[in-house]
This record gives sequence, structure tokens and C-alpha cells, in this order.
Amino acid sequence: MDRLFVTGGARLAGSVRISGAKNSALKLMAASLLAPGRSMLRNVPRIQDCFTMGEVLEHLGAGVSWEDGGVAVDATHLSSVEAPYELVRRMRASIAVLGPLLARTGEARVAMPGGDNIGSRPIDLHLDGLRRMGARIDAEHGFLVATAEGLTAAPITLDYPSVGATENLMMAAVTAEGVSVIDNAAREPEIADLAAFLAAMGAGIHGAGSATIEIEGVGTLEPAEHTVICDRIEAGTWAAAAVATRGDLVLDGARPDHLELFLEKLGEGGAEIRRTDDGLRVRQPERAGAADFVTLPYPGIATDFQPILLAMLSTANGTSIATENVFEGRFTYVDELRRMGADIRTEGHHAVIRGVERLSAAPVRAMDIRAGAAMAIAALTADGVTEIADIEHVDRGYEDFEAKLTGLGAEVRRDPELVHLP
Repeated sequence: MDRLFVTGGARLAGSVRISGAKNSALKLMAASLLAPGRSMLRNVPRIQDCFTMGEVLEHLGAGVSWEDGGVAVDATHLSSVEAPYELVRRMRASIAVLGPLLARTGEARVAMPGGDNIGSRPIDLHLDGLRRMGARIDAEHGFLVATAEGLTAAPITLDYPSVGATENLMMAAVTAEGVSVIDNAAREPEIADLAAFLAAMGAGIHGAGSATIEIEGVGTLEPAEHTVICDRIEAGTWAAAAVATRGDLVLDGARPDHLELFLEKLGEGGAEIRRTDDGLRVRQPERAGAADFVTLPYPGIATDFQPILLAMLSTANGTSIATENVFEGRFTYVDELRRMGADIRTEGHHAVIRGVERLSAAPVRAMDIRAGAAMAIAALTADGVTEIADIEHVDRGYEDFEAKLTGLGAEVRRDPELVHLP
């Protein structure tokens, strides 16, 4: 159990490079299974979740090579179609190999997914769509066992614009016979990034980034090279940290067009936001003001931003109201903020945040990836040294988190020291 010690009072200033998008890189790595040969993905963040996905791919028989600036996946020969529980339980995104394995081999055996405990995230949408394309899927002893003697294109309307379901169905449809249409598809930038990689492999995809995606099945795909988009959630995390500490940060590589509503909320609180040649600058000249927000599928404010915004608003001037419309368990971390003196009341899927002048250091836990980042933001605004336990959750989603904090002027120390992986 790793702990991060954060000394409060620092005003963050300087520039920080935004890493590749975790939520895109994981699915791109899975998509590499679709084509025999060596695909190269650049700007892949060196974080625990990506290392875990690499282990999943290696278990399936692919060669995974971490190189300077990216990862190469050689899927020439697959020796297994099973993603085992000991790997899948670490990371829910492992379910993304289901569609590619079905498309490539006609069978897949994937353990029921794990990941962050932030509420119910049923995979029925994935399975219903694959069944419409001709797959047979059964649950056996904790595994999803899927088979298909050639997938067939189908019209699919999602009950909810699930990112994971949209991605899995896109990957399954690229070699299915005919034209598949996914209606009420997710519109997140990561969807368009996956579509760009699939198109580079030879897939016929139209409409990615809109509510209707058409996929024209092709016989075979070829390996390809692709550069992962920058991580909008990481960019938002540093932007919120700048606001919370009344700082001044340049976010190199950030995409303002992926953060429009989020940045509007920061602006409501008094943040000065400017586009730069390679990203954006966020400056908070005085104590931030309150802001109400609602989480929704893209282009709404992402649920991943909710803990980060609550930490920021805990010291804002005034009362804010947050409404969580995606995951019912996303407020489980709020008690940790209360331990630091935050005045937050939750009821159902609403939270009322009455900003206090300053938080107070206390021992807290990182409940999940984004809650861990939220604890760090809160700690920066607190009196004293805050001890954040279970900080390894943050390692799953943020590259060089402590080094970036230190480079921006924060005083942080990790115990034990981080072991660098591949």
C-alpha cells in the first residue's frame, strides 16, 4: 500500500506536458489484435492500466514491446483466446478484447471485468450488440464465453451511449459481412481516435464522433501506426489544480475542443483560460467562485471530472451543486474530503458543496483513480501535510504524477518509492 505525502500551500505554476489518453490507448492496444503483424502506437502513457493491458495481450500470444514514445504490438500469432481473471480483475477495460478476439478468431473467453468500484456498469450493451451480429455468448464459471462462425453486420441501437460498448462493437464489426450501423453511439473523442486507427488498418468507418456510426466490414485488416490523442481527463485535472491553488499553468498538448463545457465551468469561477500554440493556459488570479455542474455523456462534463471538480470547489467562494448522472456510486470518496474539513452534503445523485477558506491536512485514501487525483488537489489547498493512502490507484491513470506535481512547485513525497515498470 503506497502513500503520498502532500504539503499544502503551494501555488502551482509552470508548464506540464499532457500524456496520451489512457481511455483511448487501452482500446487501441486491444484493437491491435485485429490484424496479424506489428502495429505501432505512439504517445501511449506509461501507466499501470496500460501495462496490465500489455500483460493481457501477451497472455493471448501477442508480442508487446515498450519502446521510446510508444508500444509495439505484434499480433501475428495468437496462442490463446482467454483473458484470465487475475488480469481482468485489475482493470475493467480488459473487456475490450472481446470484440477483437471474436472478429479475429471467432471465439473468446474473457473473465467478468473488475476495475474501479464506482457503481454498476453492466456489460449487457456489449453482449446484446454482439449477439445481434451472430455471436453466441454464455456465462460460465465467472467467464464470458463467446463464439461466432463469422460475424454478420447488423443495425444496433444502444439503450445508452456507452463508450465501452460502442468501442467493442466497432472492433467486432470491422470484419463482419455487410454494413453495421450503431445508433445512439458514444461521441467521446476516444471513439474518433479508435476509428482513425481502425481506418488506418483498412476498416471502413463513417460517422465516428456522432450519434450514428456506420462500419463497412472488410475481409482482412493490416497492422498500422497511430499516435494516441492527449488525455482530456489529465488535462482537466491539472486545470482544476491550477484553479484550486490560484496558480498559473500551461498545459502542453491539451485539446481545448475536447474540454469546452469543463473549461466553461472553470471560467464561471473566474479562471482566465487562453489557447496556446500547443494547448492552453489556465490562470486563477484570486479565490475561485462557485459553479454548478451536471455529469453527462460527451459532449457533457465527463463523470471522471466529478471528483476533481468537487475537490476544487471545496475551497471556492460560495455554494455549488453537483449532479451525478452516470455512476450511482461516484460519491463514495466524499467522506475523505470531509475528513479534511470540506463542507459537502450528498443526497441521491446530488452533492451540495459549501466552499471553505482552507482545508486541513488529514490521513485520507484514494478510493479510485480520479478520487485519488481529487485527494491530491485537496491536499494542495490544505494546512499541513496530507497523507494519501492507496495512491497506487492514481498510478493506473496518471503518468509521472508525483514528478509533474514537483515540477510545478508542489512538495510531495512517496512512501515507498515508485517502482518503475517497463
